[in-house]
Amino acid sequence: MQFAFTVSFHFIFPAFSIGLASYLAVLEGLWLKTGRELYLDLFRYWLKIFAVAFAMGVVSGLVMSYQFGTNWSVFSDKAGGVIGPLMAYEVLTAFFLEAGFLGVMLFGMGRVGKGLHFAATLMVALGTFISAFWILSVNSWMQTPTGYEIGPGGQFLPGPSWAAIIFNPSFPYRLVHTVIAAYLTTALAVGAVGAWHLLRDRQNAHARKMFSMAMWMAALVAPVQIFAGDAHGLNTLEHQPAKVMAMEGHYQSHPHGAPLYLFGIPDDRTQTLRYAIAIPKASSLILKHDPDAPLAGLDTIAPDKRPPVWIVFWSFRVMVGLGFAMLGLGLWSLLARARKKLYDWPWLHRAALVMGPSGFVAVIAGWVTTEVGRQPYTVYGLLTTAQSRSPIAAPAVAASLLAFILVYCAVFGIGVWYILKLMNQGAHPHETGPEQDERAPIRSAGITPGPHQHAAIEDMGEDSGAGAVT
Repeated sequence: MQFAFTVSFHFIFPAFSIGLASYLAVLEGLWLKTGRELYLDLFRYWLKIFAVAFAMGVVSGLVMSYQFGTNWSVFSDKAGGVIGPLMAYEVLTAFFLEAGFLGVMLFGMGRVGKGLHFAATLMVALGTFISAFWILSVNSWMQTPTGYEIGPGGQFLPGPSWAAIIFNPSFPYRLVHTVIAAYLTTALAVGAVGAWHLLRDRQNAHARKMFSMAMWMAALVAPVQIFAGDAHGLNTLEHQPAKVMAMEGHYQSHPHGAPLYLFGIPDDRTQTLRYAIAIPKASSLILKHDPDAPLAGLDTIAPDKRPPVWIVFWSFRVMVGLGFAMLGLGLWSLLARARKKLYDWPWLHRAALVMGPSGFVAVIAGWVTTEVGRQPYTVYGLLTTAQSRSPIAAPAVAASLLAFILVYCAVFGIGVWYILKLMNQGAHPHETGPEQDERAPIRSAGITPGPHQHAAIEDMGEDSGAGAVT
């Protein structure tokens, strides 16, 4: 429960920053290509939000690094030979790349050439993707372990080919599905901000551009995400059938075509789905492309090897339901665009505003489906969760969990509040960026310098830039 809390809290920030970094690269590229100040205003506006979200993602991720030793010491001992190098590669490539260019991206506008600054933005965007690459490779190996050998002490050791470990069977599907989810999450957040300001002023040029770009993303990428999710589900059926059984609510086997349960109340005690609403044979049609194809149920899995169905069943439906809602929003925006009413339909704007947080909810629901669905294992089929944990008494973990909740809600609550405050303000013409805010400390404090003080302030910014940044 403690690790679930910290990882879920952490995951919403990388899901946002991965997509936002790419969006920033697109905005800066459009500014360089067209010369329109509107794109520069949007870039500076979202850059400030990105800086806060990125910082919260880094800080919340540090906690989990320590938890590998405090909560999962046995797992770290057993699987460290495989996952340790992969996580080190993430630091050596992605984190160093982001850290090296983040300062130029945040504070280099006007201090370095436009080309170099754009290159720095691209490198940060690339770094966020590389980070997702390595972390998802680690997680995918735990879901579908390949390329390993068992050492004398029971440790998992790398085999002759690292490629078999990195590109394990579920990794390509999970990488595509997760990265697209990050892009959709960002698009919906950007679209919600644009919609909020369109509801206030339909002529707001910055809100119009944000909303238009976000709705293009939702309309074009949501169908791709549904297709990628279907492919990922078929891969999961092949390698983790118990997870799919739990997702579908199939307690019993269906030798002549399995129904698709839309809703129901899973009862793990009686191994039944109560009050089920089903479409006959639709599950076999989706999973096997044959309505009469047999599908095995959880009755073929040993009781102690079954995941908790009620969590997986509902988290999966939350994810899928929100995915189709995103598709509906995208199609609605296409209709409005075709009728030249994209900025004139307030109900579309209200729907986009309501859907703003949906990407974050869908990402967490998908993560819960993935992680709870592989239980009772940490390394699927090889190492159980019970075998992986540290020998710590429950009261000690409960006390630190309570401390985490209090600290996270206080510290990160303030960060989220500040992001929402920035979103409420919206982008404006001649938007200031972080490099301008930190070079004018007197002005930001409400003091207007006199004509003879400007030169001194500029000299201070040049001579003590590092101190100002710190």
